[in-house]
Amino acid sequence: MIYHTLIKYSLFLSQFTNSANSCCQQVQLHLYAFKIRKMLELTQFCMSRTAQALPKLPLPALRDTLEMYLRCMKHLLTEEQFNKTQHVVQKFGAPGGVGELLQSKLMERRDKQANWVYDYWLKDMYLNNRLALPINSSPVMVFPQQHFKAPIDSLRFAAHLISGALEYKTLLDAHALPVEYARGQLAGTPLCMEQYYRLFTSYRLPGPERDTLVAQESSVMPEPEHIIVACKNQFFVLDVVINFRRLNERDLLTQLEKIARMADSKEERLPPIGLLTSDGRTEWAESRSVLMRESTNRDSLDMIERCLCLVCLDDASGLELNDTTRATLMLHAGGAAKNGGNRWYDKPMQFVVGADGCCGVVCEHSAFEGIVLVQCTEYLLKYMMGSPSKLVRAASVSELPAPRRLRWKCTPDIHKLLASSADRLQREVNNLDMNVHKFNDYGKEFIKKQKMSPDAYIQVALQLAYYRCHGRPVSTYESASIRRFQQGRVDNIRSATAEALAFVRAMTDGKLGTNDAEKMEMLQSAISAQTKYTILAITGMAIDNHILGLRELAHELKMEKPEIFKDEAHLISNHFILSTSQVPTTVEMFCSYGPVVPNGYGACYNPQSDHIIFSVSSFHESSQTCSAEFVKILVQGLLDMRDLCNKCNRGSNPTEQRQGQKLERHTQTDTKWQSKPPARPTDLTKNRQTPPQVLLTTPGQTKAEAQTQTSSEESDGDSKERK
Repeated sequence: MIYHTLIKYSLFLSQFTNSANSCCQQVQLHLYAFKIRKMLELTQFCMSRTAQALPKLPLPALRDTLEMYLRCMKHLLTEEQFNKTQHVVQKFGAPGGVGELLQSKLMERRDKQANWVYDYWLKDMYLNNRLALPINSSPVMVFPQQHFKAPIDSLRFAAHLISGALEYKTLLDAHALPVEYARGQLAGTPLCMEQYYRLFTSYRLPGPERDTLVAQESSVMPEPEHIIVACKNQFFVLDVVINFRRLNERDLLTQLEKIARMADSKEERLPPIGLLTSDGRTEWAESRSVLMRESTNRDSLDMIERCLCLVCLDDASGLELNDTTRATLMLHAGGAAKNGGNRWYDKPMQFVVGADGCCGVVCEHSAFEGIVLVQCTEYLLKYMMGSPSKLVRAASVSELPAPRRLRWKCTPDIHKLLASSADRLQREVNNLDMNVHKFNDYGKEFIKKQKMSPDAYIQVALQLAYYRCHGRPVSTYESASIRRFQQGRVDNIRSATAEALAFVRAMTDGKLGTNDAEKMEMLQSAISAQTKYTILAITGMAIDNHILGLRELAHELKMEKPEIFKDEAHLISNHFILSTSQVPTTVEMFCSYGPVVPNGYGACYNPQSDHIIFSVSSFHESSQTCSAEFVKILVQGLLDMRDLCNKCNRGSNPTEQRQGQKLERHTQTDTKWQSKPPARPTDLTKNRQTPPQVLLTTPGQTKAEAQTQTSSEESDGDSKERK
């Protein structure tokens, strides 16, 4: 709190030093500013020492990891596959074998580095991946639907949003964000804050074989900065600090109005270069090399790559907006025919403000995890709720210079590349099968009354839904934060446990003749197994990062690839057909992302007190998947689990939570895949005549969750780009 006050006072002094009435006043103010800067530097040094005080990520024992690997995979393999895998694993872990050698080298690496897996993990999860960022990698946060009556209303919303982002940037520049502490299991542990400081200072640079995460250094007193505003597929430089003074909200609105007028000029309009960033990473790297041949293009690229963030002023999509449509538009912007060129996907933060009220954030995921995106976004939305639009405060900067349009010199080769990128993006648009569903029958409060972890309960429900759809278990990814350690990112909670499989079989196969009491015991066993693995993951003792480290170290040492990494079980274990994340919020918004494999599902969920928001994605091209059908069966499974709990635990009545509301009843659906179900009808909302305002609601949510995984520190939004 003291540090936050210091940085605010320092910025206040910097704004008024130049306007002091006398030389004496200027000298005095400069002296005050100098003293405060020294105090800030000292505080920043102390905070960096605090970060270094976090423990290093532990390295699990080789034997423990190999035993857990076999336990996790046994029920996902045929008997023949498992027997072969068991032999391969025993050979790898034999005394004096390859496994022991690699383990000893990993121990040396752990001693020398702050985090022994971080570089391996970053390359494997993100930088080596060649898929396009939209849908495949970049998650989105979808804001509540806004109702803008006139174009100026969306610009006011954008100006207010930018003002909040600059406030948050002030905290980051000062390293003044309070240290976060873990909640849920093992509560009270301090968490690594490093990811936050990449929000506005990093950039994902495309490469022909591997991308690079470029992080710029941020000083206590930053130089004048700028954001990029995208409007009608054009890019404009908006300086947010002019003459050492940050623009106020009135100034920002004035500049946005100028940009909107400049973008309307068809004579000045340039090709939609942003489309190139939506392409596969290798294709975009090649296109960028072509752009770089011209100095004009190099200058424009430099301005984009060094900006704080993007603000994308989108045209109305012309679609009926419901939760599913808005999530879809956030993920791919509707393709080249809509707002697909109004993006620059390499930047970590793109704030989208649609003329039709479709608003949200698109995140480039390599720099930080979902909790960082959520915390930043919640800060902005709460800022907009609690801070009325300040369009008449403090004097404006006189004679604001006009924003600058970025210029591009486009050769015939670049036009061909743009056409190819547009075609590929349109294929992605056509392929995405999205379904967002608000499950209103109960929420996490009912689950906690059963003395169960809400996250573990929902994970078991997802296993039940997949089994009822497809009749088999599959490798499942749930991201778990390891921010308790230096440079901690995530590891994987393997939710497809043997205990979960026993429960879903009992709930699905009537021939087993299992009674309710036995089913309840199986459910409790499945939730217990999920909770135990969660603790392993958040304490750095899960298997995925360890196995990745062993594999990458073998490659680094130029060894012949060990058999364990060529075994079919290894491929199956990393083919995450169910890619899941809990992304809880305290503001009414939700997160969405795409599947990570062609025949898979992306399943993101936001548990609230009396409801759960599910965002499920898959691909139309897969004959094995259907998002709407999966959601229907998921809903039925949640109702069946509730009924089982009520039968076995009398006194936990969900109707007490939903007084006066009629519980919807859903019927068991049959899992046929010949045709896709029609999209559900929705009300038209874009023509409502309501005053312009920030429409936000804060659902009831306790500040400290007593159950495992109800805190976003444990279950962290993550795109899981595993291969």
